[in-house]
Amino acid sequence: MTPGAPPSLPEAAADAELERPAFGVLVESLPDPVLVIAARHAENLADRRVIFANAAARELLRIQGGGAPLVSAIRHPRVLEAVDESLFDNVMGEAAYETGGAQDRFWRVRTQPLAPAKDGAKLALMVIRDETDSRRNERMRADFLANASHELRTPLASLTGFIETLRGHAKDDSAARERFLGVMAAQAGRMARLIDDLLSLSRIELNEHIAPEGQVDVVTTVLDVIDALTPLAAERGVKLKANLAPRGAATVAGDRDQILQVAQNLIDNAVKYSPSDGVVEIEVAENQTADAAIASTRPGAARLSLLSPDLVGGERFVVLRCADAGPGIAREYLPRLSERFYRVEGQKSGERLGTGLGLAIVKHIINRHRGGLAIESLEGGGTTFIAYLPRLS
Repeated sequence: MTPGAPPSLPEAAADAELERPAFGVLVESLPDPVLVIAARHAENLADRRVIFANAAARELLRIQGGGAPLVSAIRHPRVLEAVDESLFDNVMGEAAYETGGAQDRFWRVRTQPLAPAKDGAKLALMVIRDETDSRRNERMRADFLANASHELRTPLASLTGFIETLRGHAKDDSAARERFLGVMAAQAGRMARLIDDLLSLSRIELNEHIAPEGQVDVVTTVLDVIDALTPLAAERGVKLKANLAPRGAATVAGDRDQILQVAQNLIDNAVKYSPSDGVVEIEVAENQTADAAIASTRPGAARLSLLSPDLVGGERFVVLRCADAGPGIAREYLPRLSERFYRVEGQKSGERLGTGLGLAIVKHIINRHRGGLAIESLEGGGTTFIAYLPRLS
């Protein structure tokens, strides 16, 4: 080759081959557990040996490396059958299994026959894939569809029943007609709110991974919500008491419409569960640590973080606290409050009935804004919701 000239194609390929990392290094660094199983005798289960396990497999199965009996690492019969299918029937195998613990995990195992070893031992490749997230997402979708259809079916059944009644014996009863039409309007409004919340949640989830780019003054946003909800609170005999930072001091990176939605859902919820002559206390603090944001304010109350942000050293937060003096929530119900359609037992009917999506929407918005959400509640003594977002310096 002429000095300074580019290498020929064969020479370039040879150089690339020299620079290519070793096969073992590649397999060792794979995120999925990979094992090679060796066996000689089909009738002896203890004969199946792990002769290779990459780092992910060693960590998952807690084995040191080659030579470990397979049955000491995995005892699920269907997985062992799949391994045997590849070892002794020379076919690909597949199995799924579940492990317990603090959180259930779902795994899928695929096996494939390999060429026999030089000493005649049969070999099989086993790859384990973690399907926990996809399984949970599938369950969430199924639960979501089931709950949505149920929530829509109830007002639809009510509307259908009243329509049939108005077409029948109540057709000429003006008093009954007025009463039934009022109920029908309320049910239609409930359906409209549910559809609006479903669409809102869908839009939020679609863009949840995209960080918002605007700047929002949380104080101004909360004031707008207070102005809008004051007439509703007055109708219920509830007073809104605000303790807010100066305008412009509590600024965050965010989507104003979504921050407004968070404030509106939390304050509206507090008004809804406050007794007549009650007070809803709304606070915006402009410069607090994450620990200070969720510090206890109700002695003896149960406290739970529903969403925690990824903290950066020295990060400060704008904090929105919304406290009511309502019936409070028992400790055992707190972990499920932000689930879709979840409503606390005893609060699933009557004038407080909502769509069950409000707190799920709040949680997804806060997550998009890389913030946190916590609740503190004393049964019989009221509830405080705390939403906190990274403060713009």
